[in-house]
Amino acid sequence: MSPLSSALPPATARVVLLTGPSGSGKSSLAARTGLPVLNLDDFYKERTDPTLPQLGGGGTDWDSPLSWDADAAVAAIDALCRTGRADVPVYDISVSARIGASGLDLGGASLFIAEGIFAADVIAPCRAAGLLADALCLCGRPTTTFRRRLVRDLREGRKSAPYLVRRGLRLLRDERSVVARQTALGAHPCAKPEALARISAAGAPEAVGAGVRS
Repeated sequence: MSPLSSALPPATARVVLLTGPSGSGKSSLAARTGLPVLNLDDFYKERTDPTLPQLGGGGTDWDSPLSWDADAAVAAIDALCRTGRADVPVYDISVSARIGASGLDLGGASLFIAEGIFAADVIAPCRAAGLLADALCLCGRPTTTFRRRLVRDLREGRKSAPYLVRRGLRLLRDERSVVARQTALGAHPCAKPEALARISAAGAPEAVGAGVRS
């Protein structure tokens, strides 16, 4: 990843990176906090990007970190922490393309959530830049995650039904290894109640800027 610019002003906000398997409830939990939320899924690469990873049986592997623009995500987090505002893409998963852009403003908040399945991949640069308040990985029963993910993806028409079922079964098999990888990258594995408690603690004036807690 490219280094963050030293010309930017000091950070006045910190980020909680919220990761977990697809369907683990990251978006709903982030909304419950009442904090500003950066949707990291908006940093997926365009379907025409030649660097997109491919599955062995054909098709793009959208569950690989290589399908995601980590540098752009870190740049947006850095801008939010230092200036309180960032321009972010708007991504349409159903067509695998960016369809626009929008501005995210923290409104003076000193803490915000950045959530997505690849959030753990930017723990290291955010920590190194002094931007990290905490990093959490939502965990639950794989069968519950499978049902929640499939219902959501079908309701939103993210991809065709056969594709979603095949992907869901593959992710069901791989869920424990996904959590293990995210944990190895530095995310604390927990259920929703503990995640909410840690986010609340990170928002306390004395906690902001303290870095990831052990």
